[in-house]
Amino acid sequence: MTARFDAIGLVVADMAASLAFYRRLGLDIPADAGTQPHVEAALPGGARLMWDTVATVRSFEPEWTPPSGSHQVGLAFACDSPADVDKTYQDLVEAGVRGKLEPWDAPWGQRYATVLDPDGNGIDLFAPLPPS
Repeated sequence: MTARFDAIGLVVADMAASLAFYRRLGLDIPADAGTQPHVEAALPGGARLMWDTVATVRSFEPEWTPPSGSHQVGLAFACDSPADVDKTYQDLVEAGVRGKLEPWDAPWGQRYATVLDPDGNGIDLFAPLPPS
C-alpha cells in the first residue's frame, strides 16, 4: 500500500473568521459552515483543505496547545498577474487582514506578498514577473 497526499488541516480559534478569510481568497466553502466543528473544502487537483476548532482537536488530544512563535504552516495562492498580487494584498489589508510582507519583486522571478490568516498562518500571494 502506498500513502498519497490528500489534505491539509488547520486548527482554528474562530471557525467563522477563518472561513471568511479563505472565502475572500476564492475557496468555495458553504455559507453555513461557520458554526461547524470540522469543515472541508475541495481544492484544485483533488486535495482538501480542512479546518478543525481547538475544541475538536482537544476532544481527542486534551493536552493540545497551539504552536508559539512564528506560524507553523504556510499556504500559497497564485494570482493572475503581478498587479493582481498588489490588488489582492491591498483588498485583504483594507478588509482588516494583517499584512506581513507588502508586495515585492522576489529574486526568483515572482511578485510576492504575505498576509496572515486569523490564526497567524502565513498566506503567500504570488505571480510570475514578466521577462526582463
